[in-house]
Amino acid sequence: MATSKASKVKLDPARIPAHIAIIMDGNGRWAKRRFFPRVAGHKQGMQNVKTITKAASRLGVKVLTLYAFSTENWKRPGSEVNYLMRLPVDFFNDFMPDLIKENVKVEVMGELDDLPPQTRQASEKAMADTANNTGMILNFALNYGGRDELVHAAQKLAKQVQEGELSPDDIDDRHFANALMTGFLGDLADPDLLIRTSGELRISNFLLWQIAYSELVFVDDYWPDFSPAALETAIAEYQARDRRFGGLKK
Repeated sequence: MATSKASKVKLDPARIPAHIAIIMDGNGRWAKRRFFPRVAGHKQGMQNVKTITKAASRLGVKVLTLYAFSTENWKRPGSEVNYLMRLPVDFFNDFMPDLIKENVKVEVMGELDDLPPQTRQASEKAMADTANNTGMILNFALNYGGRDELVHAAQKLAKQVQEGELSPDDIDDRHFANALMTGFLGDLADPDLLIRTSGELRISNFLLWQIAYSELVFVDDYWPDFSPAALETAIAEYQARDRRFGGLKK
């Protein structure tokens, strides 16, 4: 567990994780501690997305995947869900000039067809407006669930087999990975580092296939308090680990 009070650390620029995924947890509890409504925490959390996006981009991260809304989050009160669905609209409208300036490319993965039209349209416009950017990919998991993703990948491969495009014996790790929602990321699809804020120690149905060999770092900070210094501390912890991918180093 990383400490919540992050200090300045020295990072090896040659070993910055190419893909960082973050479970942005604790917005509601952040607000509750301050006697604010939960939506105030979500608003502050979205502001922090801007801060961490810029910090990650400037550190040389190639992909930043953020768990923005899960397939299970629909179970929350309707007023909170409606507010959460409005946030991407406001975020992209407000942050687009900075994304263009930072050369950040936006991607959104998940069951986008099930989103409210305004949310889906804002997401599609953000992807279109940044399609030619060549810097870090800011990948939002929106209406996303890991099990849902695996089911859809299996269905996609089954359809290819049914249509004679693929033999069952040909299905391997590469075929399955390409059928996932992260397939467009190619060799960068699997996060090197997964961070979860708020002190919770679970994965919560996020990138179940992709994090098979990711380094996991859990921090006590609620997401609105997760700072660029805390990001650097998590990366320093990642750099201090010995990644063997199931084998042994000679």
